[in-house]
Amino acid sequence: MIADSTPPFGQLLTAMVTPFTDKGVVDVEAAVSLAKHLVDQGNDGLVLHGTTGEAPTTHSPEKSEVISAVVEAVGERAVVIAGAGSNDTVHAVRMAEQAAAAGAHGLLVVTPYYSRPSQAGAAAHFKAVAGASDLPVMLYDIPGRAGLRIAPQTYDDVAQLDNVVAVKDATGDVYTAALNQARTGLALYSGDDGLYLPFLSVGAVGLVSVVSHIATPSFVKIRQAWERGDHTAAIAEFHAVTPLIEAIMGGGIGAVMAKEALHIMGLLPSAALRLPQVGAEPQQRKELETTLRAFGLTS
Repeated sequence: MIADSTPPFGQLLTAMVTPFTDKGVVDVEAAVSLAKHLVDQGNDGLVLHGTTGEAPTTHSPEKSEVISAVVEAVGERAVVIAGAGSNDTVHAVRMAEQAAAAGAHGLLVVTPYYSRPSQAGAAAHFKAVAGASDLPVMLYDIPGRAGLRIAPQTYDDVAQLDNVVAVKDATGDVYTAALNQARTGLALYSGDDGLYLPFLSVGAVGLVSVVSHIATPSFVKIRQAWERGDHTAAIAEFHAVTPLIEAIMGGGIGAVMAKEALHIMGLLPSAALRLPQVGAEPQQRKELETTLRAFGLTS
């Protein structure tokens, strides 16, 4: 584990969508173009093949191809983390190995979902995946999706591994996240756009964001204002970006709305998804277009 406040994976990471063609084929060229755009906008990290990347419906060769292409495209300008999440530990280990072989710089390992193992089982899962490569690991604590929250004793156990260095906390519980960070030394990343400022206030080193697909400059300004001690400006910038947070995360599904927004803005050639995800409702798209226009993100 680490024992300082250095951001091991950068400070602003977009949990990137996986572009598909209208026929449902992974569009590697579009993924590369989007990755370059996000880094140009101010991201110093990218997360591939997470929830927003529709990881459950993409397959090993596709994942490896996207990782390799994005790593080559962004070079040393950004850290590229690959999801290695499954409720099948053997499958998660295989994904970790393949991500390492494809050139990923780190791994995002979510709590085993649906199976709801014991805390001992969750710890054994994390250890197995972390042990599959030398890559640094970010744990992903999201009980709302996984059905299981990582307990303090599990954090204490797993944090003893040298390559487990960070946690993406999407529990909504800022206080307990702060306690876990102080106790374990794991670098803390907010996993919720709307809680970025509260997490910064308790020592978070960064944000893993969905809304940064379209609002990277705003989150960069929030961080910069916070770091120079201008909390009034940070709060003002947060309030200014809340309509975009609401547009993407407020009433729809993040992956769906992010793809719709990127397509409207001309940054993705298609907003296609793979089932069970389906496109935004007409009213959602209309409201999204209105918000994007108000922010000058589309004409």
